[in-house]
Amino acid sequence: MSLPRTRSVVVALVLLGTLVGLAARGLGATGATADSGATTDSGAAPDSVAAAPDSARAAVNGNAAAGKKIFVVKCVACHKPNGRGGLKLTGNPTPDWRDAKRMADPKYDDAYLRDCITNGKIKSGMISWKSQLKPADIVNLIAYIRTFSAPRATAR
Repeated sequence: MSLPRTRSVVVALVLLGTLVGLAARGLGATGATADSGATTDSGAAPDSVAAAPDSARAAVNGNAAAGKKIFVVKCVACHKPNGRGGLKLTGNPTPDWRDAKRMADPKYDDAYLRDCITNGKIKSGMISWKSQLKPADIVNLIAYIRTFSAPRATAR
């Protein structure tokens, strides 16, 4: 596939993902409608979670179940259902969030994830979600992302 055609495909996929995300948001898939003051799936008011100044507390306050609903609609295409990542159409890899060592690295703290989700990483193909996700949605999404590298209980 030629480079201009690849770019066209990437742009089309990003636009499709954006449209699907907007449609899901309008249907209340994240627990609140786009313009309501409704609570999130966790029952907390979105502003109370978003106002948390400490990035270390953000994922603790997030609702991973609510974050999963967002992830399934907006993130799976590039980051895969199990968080393993892979190569995008841009040719750049997405992170493997199952790698506990990587996710424990202070470089990839919640503030870093929040910045990636909010502002995007244009060179890597990650788009900005700030116009589509409320701060509380991003906190919930980060809480869900953190579940991929969480230790699993072993059966006895």
